[in-house]
Amino acid sequence: MASAVRRSAGILLFRRTPDGPEVLLGHMGGPFWARRDAGAWSVPKGEYGEDGSAETPWDAARREFQEELGLPPPEGTPLPLGEVIQSGGKHVMVWAVEGDLDPADVVPGTFTMEWPRGSGRVAEFPELDRVAWFGLDAARGKVVKAQTAFLDRLTDHV
Repeated sequence: MASAVRRSAGILLFRRTPDGPEVLLGHMGGPFWARRDAGAWSVPKGEYGEDGSAETPWDAARREFQEELGLPPPEGTPLPLGEVIQSGGKHVMVWAVEGDLDPADVVPGTFTMEWPRGSGRVAEFPELDRVAWFGLDAARGKVVKAQTAFLDRLTDHV
């Protein structure tokens, strides 16, 4: 039996600056990503639909923004950036929303996992261990490879 497709939805917050658009990305938390930079940043997003709920992808994106950043989702008009399939097979759907926030205000959600693996000890880690604003060119060097498509699509609209 084939496993179900894993789906995530997220919001790519962007702001306009004199030097061009900037996007807010989060560095993935936990020990696997701790010493990585390139390819270790992501649009704030999360999975939906795994429990059979009728939650829409847009509602999931808004919920995940709040869960991952600890801040209310932005109120701007969503710009659909479509879907990509990441290397692990996860389908990610993203909307861009214009807005601003101070990364110092972020209070990330957490997850638990056994660490070190096989130790029997469970530790808690932030979902995102930091967030930052990046110009589009810098963001391309930071974000998970498949998610660069969202940056390209945003460029076409702003």
